[in-house]
Amino acid sequence: MENIIISDATPEEVRSGELGRRLRHYNYGFAGEYPEQQYIRLNAKDADGCLLGGLRGSVFLYWLTVDVLFVEADVRGLGLGSRLLAEAERRAVVLGAKSARLETFEWQAPKFYLKHGYEEYSRIDEYASGYYLACMKKSLV
Repeated sequence: MENIIISDATPEEVRSGELGRRLRHYNYGFAGEYPEQQYIRLNAKDADGCLLGGLRGSVFLYWLTVDVLFVEADVRGLGLGSRLLAEAERRAVVLGAKSARLETFEWQAPKFYLKHGYEEYSRIDEYASGYYLACMKKSLV
């Protein structure tokens, strides 16, 4: 182990995806073969092309992970977040997802996600000074 050097991955090494391929093939021995990670990237724009919100997520091992769901303050409460979430879930099911998961801070949207069928399965108190981080999940089938 003394001759092993740990260094930053080069951009070419990252682009190659070799490390992820190796992990995926290792995982196959336990979870069976599954599709590569698929991305869901949605934008919501007004008639002038101004970005009002969007969602970034991915489907991996039959789970949708919502990384980012954002709606501008002046259009919140009009159903845009619900539309973005529903479309992401619909696309995730097409990609084979059976469940969804996400993390949201106390000041963000835990009540929004509860309203949409998510349940809190874990919480990290004081993740950010004075605020918890909620881990939430939902069945999509």
